[in-house]
Amino acid sequence: MIKTTDLNMRFGGLTAVSSLNMEIGKNEIVGLIGPNGAGKTTAFNAITGVYKPSSGHIYFKGRDISGFKPNRITELGIARTFQNIRLWKDLNVIENVLVARHLRMGVGVFSSTLHLPGYMKKEKHSKEMAMSLLASVGLADEAHEAATSLPYGKQRRLEIVRALATEPSLLLLDEPAAGMNPQESIELMDFIAKIRDDFDLTILLIEHHMQVVMGICKRMYVLDYGVTIAHGTPDEIRSNKKVIEAYLGVD
Repeated sequence: MIKTTDLNMRFGGLTAVSSLNMEIGKNEIVGLIGPNGAGKTTAFNAITGVYKPSSGHIYFKGRDISGFKPNRITELGIARTFQNIRLWKDLNVIENVLVARHLRMGVGVFSSTLHLPGYMKKEKHSKEMAMSLLASVGLADEAHEAATSLPYGKQRRLEIVRALATEPSLLLLDEPAAGMNPQESIELMDFIAKIRDDFDLTILLIEHHMQVVMGICKRMYVLDYGVTIAHGTPDEIRSNKKVIEAYLGVD
């Protein structure tokens, strides 16, 4: 589904990601972990077009998408969430989802401005799909509430729903458990597994909450100062000396 070969991201004299070679198969849930500043979000930004790779390649479904713009990458079927929740504060819950649906509506400015029949039909379909998505994650009752009035855990779910509204086949989640209590984190694991199955997704997630990432990922890659120091199953990662040193220090 997604593959990086010798992916490098440099900012002046700083190498944030060094020779990242990562491969994720269809319907896998794979973790990307490491200490703060390890280069995880930078790798996400390269994959989603926020940054153009300094060198190396990114392949999506066998196609080289290195250097593609974010809108083009989203059109191809890659969506993401962010470490810090980025909901539209002045929009309600369903409006936040509808913003993402415009990518798939395929209507021009003229048609949308005049509310021509073709636009109205697609707008109706988008609203129905948005409500269906909200219902699938238990947010239908809050559809017309202000997005920022939702509890923190539900705001996280809404951000994921907004990504799902773009109809992705690859979903990148940047610290989805951030700020959640232990019970919410456990519920999140079930939620991620459910949307993977319900929406036929492949998922790559960054996560510092080890209970979440170890509990849901079959494989994971570990970065430290931009370098991949380990790759393997949760059991292999738990016992890897380089990983332990990266998180806890040599002593």
